Amino acid sequence: MKTDNTVWHKQHITKRQRAQLKQQKPCLLWYTGLSGSGKSTIANAVDAMLYAQGYHSYLLDGDNVRHGLNGDLGFSDEDRIENIRRLSEVSKLFVDAGLIVATAFISPFSQDRAIARAKLEPGEFIEIYIDTPLALCEQRDPKGLYKKARAGEIKHFTGIDSSYEVPQSPEIHLNTANLSITQCAKQVIDYLHKHQFICSKEEG
Repeated sequence: MKTDNTVWHKQHITKRQRAQLKQQKPCLLWYTGLSGSGKSTIANAVDAMLYAQGYHSYLLDGDNVRHGLNGDLGFSDEDRIENIRRLSEVSKLFVDAGLIVATAFISPFSQDRAIARAKLEPGEFIEIYIDTPLALCEQRDPKGLYKKARAGEIKHFTGIDSSYEVPQSPEIHLNTANLSITQCAKQVIDYLHKHQFICSKEEG
């Protein structure tokens, strides 16, 4: 729903100009996968690599955002949809600022991920599927959430009593059962190099 009596205000500085100043192409790295799959860990590793190479990035972590912007939302299907809607809008603003922005959320529904993709220009949305078997996620269970979900203490938990829709054609597919965190992060960095979102400073 759009607010009445508001008009889009055109800014003097464009996204392209902001990106040129940062010597990079803005994009959205959308990490998706089950709880405990390694989304935040890999996203942080990529963020550190980008920082070390002199690039401008920002990571929007699912848990962190629920402490503020989305603190009023629960985990029902409706709240999950609203959670992703808000984050996709915020991500769009970060991309417009010329940043390489990353989101680490379960984002279980394919339709919501498609809506987030549609908000950006072609090629800017990079879906990264963190493919980790449910059994391994439960074994890791870093926050003890699976144990609580199995005991019925948490409702609408993805993978237990709420569905996760696997990405059908993600730009990047990471199998964390067979790859280390560093290998996964390097695969993301390699993709950014290959598609010229970043380049070596010598090339730039």
